Amino acid sequence: MLSYRHAFHAGNHADVLKHFVLMQTLAYTVQKDKPYWYIDTHAGAGKYALDSAYAAQNAEFNNGIAQLWQATDLPESLAEYVALVKKLNPTDHLKNYPGSPLIAEHFIRQSDRMRLFELHPNDCKLLWQTFKHASRKVMIETEDGFAGIKAHLPPPPRRAVVLIDPPYEQKEDYQRVVKSIKDSLERFATGTYIVWYPLLQRPEPKQMVDQLRKLGLKSWLNVSLTVQTPAIDGFGMYGSGLFIVNPPWTLPETLRTVMPVLVEELGQDSGAAFNLESQIP
Repeated sequence: MLSYRHAFHAGNHADVLKHFVLMQTLAYTVQKDKPYWYIDTHAGAGKYALDSAYAAQNAEFNNGIAQLWQATDLPESLAEYVALVKKLNPTDHLKNYPGSPLIAEHFIRQSDRMRLFELHPNDCKLLWQTFKHASRKVMIETEDGFAGIKAHLPPPPRRAVVLIDPPYEQKEDYQRVVKSIKDSLERFATGTYIVWYPLLQRPEPKQMVDQLRKLGLKSWLNVSLTVQTPAIDGFGMYGSGLFIVNPPWTLPETLRTVMPVLVEELGQDSGAAFNLESQIP
């Protein structure tokens, strides 16, 4: 249960999609002056050294953020994501990559709050170090985010963006996501919930998305990025997706512009593609 370390996958194609969409969602959220909370159920270490033993082992960032690093003709919104990553890298060399909490901190104002959960003790220690500069705006808990989120919904300002990003090492995680979204909506129906999921040659991811759709949601968006043809042996992640409850109404149009670029830049073979569907009143 505690074997997963996101450092092995930092900056890969899934991070690019996830963090780009997270940025777009938070940028939309802060257009209003009213405060909000950012809640991250599986926060990880906060930031990652790409030359560390973990990240360098598979160097997945080479097929992710590294493909966009020197690009000069990206859509404005995608270029802003790359620019944010570059803030962690004082030289032109790609050495550091921000996790979701650091991406989110960029959009946290004085009146906003962050609630970060990370169960792995080593990653939680690193998360504390990452945010040692932060004031009371950030609360970090060494706890299972699926359980911890319940105590924070509804948040006092009645506005929140929640990222649910489990490792899915256990099949039960798929059902825990559905149960967590259902419970969260009963507590706080107007929050924005972002669920990340892997694309695998197994039924659980598709079943989870289908079950999320059947929750009677008024507003939702589902986007996925396939970067390669699924392996013949049936193993391995060939892409990833995000299912968003109560997404920004502007997000579909942004993704229609950006997703073809991500397919072109991150695609590894002729199987690269994207899928986008939404229901936003």
